[in-house]
Amino acid sequence: MVDIGLEAYRFSISWSRLIPNGRGPVNPKGVQYYNNLIDELISHGIEPHVTLHHSDLPQALDDEYGGWVNQKIVKDFTAYADACFKNFGDRVLYWTTMNEPNVFILGGYDIGFLPPQRCSTPFGVNCSRGNSSTEPYMAAHYTLLAHASAARLYKKMYQDKQHGYIGINVFAYWFVPLTKTIEDELATQRAMDFYFGWVLNPLVFGDYPDVMKKIVGSRIPIFTSLESQSVRGSFDFIGLNYYNTLNIKDYSSTLKMETRDFMADSAIKISLSNDSLGPARTVGIYQGKLWQSSYIYPRKWSTDSTQFIFGGLGAGEIFARAHPIFA
Repeated sequence: MVDIGLEAYRFSISWSRLIPNGRGPVNPKGVQYYNNLIDELISHGIEPHVTLHHSDLPQALDDEYGGWVNQKIVKDFTAYADACFKNFGDRVLYWTTMNEPNVFILGGYDIGFLPPQRCSTPFGVNCSRGNSSTEPYMAAHYTLLAHASAARLYKKMYQDKQHGYIGINVFAYWFVPLTKTIEDELATQRAMDFYFGWVLNPLVFGDYPDVMKKIVGSRIPIFTSLESQSVRGSFDFIGLNYYNTLNIKDYSSTLKMETRDFMADSAIKISLSNDSLGPARTVGIYQGKLWQSSYIYPRKWSTDSTQFIFGGLGAGEIFARAHPIFA
C-alpha cells in the first residue's frame, strides 16, 4: 500500500475476533491485533477507515436467536460497536457500521447463498430454515435499528472527543428502463425504491418507501415514532458501492403470486443488455452523461448536509462474464 501511494485503507473488524461469543468479555488478543494494524497504517501515513460489520455475524448469536431477524441483535451490535469506539476511536476517524446491508440481507435471508443461509422454497438455494417472504424485511429492519443505535451512541459519547465520522455503506446499481414503455419506466423507479430506498429512505425520512409498504403490506415491519426518529439522520455520510448499470423490465405478474419474496415483491426483471440501448455499461469518469446521472437519484434521499461517498466504481464486462445469469 505504501509503494502504490495509498492514503487510506478501509478494512472490517471481525466481531467474533473481538468478542468471540458475540456479547460479553472483549478478547485482549483481538484488541491487540487491530491496535497493531491501525498503528502500522498510521505510521505509514495511511488513514484507517473501519467497517464494523461485513457479513460476519458471530455464530453464537445466530445459534441463540437467529441473528439479524431478532431485535436482540440491536443491543448486542451496539455493545460491540461501543467496544470498537472505546478501543480504537482515538486513532480511527471514519466508521462504517454496515457494509452493503442490502446484499447480506438478500443473500443471507432470502436467496440463501450467503451466511447464515436462511431461506425458504421456492425462492432460495438448499433451504433448510428461514422464511424468504418475511425474514429479509425483518433483517433489514433490525439492521437499520442497530446502525442507528450504534451511530447515536458514537455521536453522544465519542464524537466530540474523537472528532470522527460515522455512516453506512450501500450496494448500488444504476437502473435503466429496458424499453420506453410506461411500465418499464415505473418498474425502474420501483427497482430504485426496493434496492436503494429500502435502506436510504428510512435513513433520510424515517420510513420505508411508500411503494414497498403498499406491495409488501404486513410483512414489512413498522417503525415506531421513536424508532423513526432514531433512524432518521443517523449518519454523517452514506457510502455507495457502485458496480454496474442494469436494464429493468416490468414483471408485475409476480404480484399475483400467493407467496412472494423480495424479488417477487419488486416485480422487475433484470438484464445486462438489450438491442436498443446496447450492453449495460459501467459508469465511469469518461462516460460523462451516464456518470452524472448516477448522482441524480440519490438526491431523492439527500439533504443539504448529506455526504455521498462513491466507491467500487464498476465491474463492466468482467461482471457480465462472471454472472451470465444476467445476460
